[in-house]
Amino acid sequence: MNAPTPMIRLTTQRQIILEELSKVKTHPTASEVYDMVRKRLPRIGLGTVYRNLELMAENGMIAKLEVGGTQKRFDATTESHYHIRCSCCGKVEDIDIPIIDSLVGTAAKNSSYQIFGHHIEFTGICSECQKNEGNITIQ
Repeated sequence: MNAPTPMIRLTTQRQIILEELSKVKTHPTASEVYDMVRKRLPRIGLGTVYRNLELMAENGMIAKLEVGGTQKRFDATTESHYHIRCSCCGKVEDIDIPIIDSLVGTAAKNSSYQIFGHHIEFTGICSECQKNEGNITIQ
């Protein structure tokens, strides 16, 4: 197992990034987080937000989602949970179903890997895109 990552200091910038990320359930990209944070810290740069998001994810303060070959998205909820992604607009949301812990044991029995965990992403078409079904484009 890897050694635990040392905790990082919660700077003003990181505090604001965390606060803004905690306000939304949309799992924003770094660029979207930047747009939210800039309203409170107008002089902050995109690179600074991106580096802080990566560092905060490495330290377990937030979760980084790399789903469906799309841009990385960030989540203030660090507890294990599943996500659902709209195949049309790319929106990612939490899906409220229990974590299947037995899946790790089953995977370990059926492979030579030491399994640490799993990520499941459901895909579908969100209600907004269903309303616009004439304009559906699968991503």
